[in-house]
Amino acid sequence: MHKICMTEDVPEREARSFETSEGNAIFVTQRDGVFYAYQNLCPHLQVELEFLENQFLDREQEYIECSTHGALFLVETGECISGPCQGQALEKIDINVHSDGGIYLLNE
Repeated sequence: MHKICMTEDVPEREARSFETSEGNAIFVTQRDGVFYAYQNLCPHLQVELEFLENQFLDREQEYIECSTHGALFLVETGECISGPCQGQALEKIDINVHSDGGIYLLNE
C-alpha cells in the first residue's frame, strides 16, 4: 500500500489531486466523512477533469464536474448523470483510510 495523503488534506466537499508512484493522476474527494478516489480522466474526451488546480466540483460542491464540457458525475459512484458521457463513469480508485489518518492506495 502507498500513502497518498492524510485525511486533513482533503476537506469536506472539496477535492485534491495527487500523482501515484506509477505516475497516474488521481483525485480524492470527501462527502459526509467518506473519502472517494477516482482517476483524473474524463471518460468522454480522455482529458483531466479540472481546469484550475483542485477544482473538481461544481459551484455548489454537489457533483464532480468536467471543466472541458461540463459533464456532472456523482461523488459516491463516479457515474455521469449529465453531459456527453451520460451513462459512463469515472474510474474508481480503491483506497483505505487508516486509523493513523492516512489515505492509502490499495492496488499499488
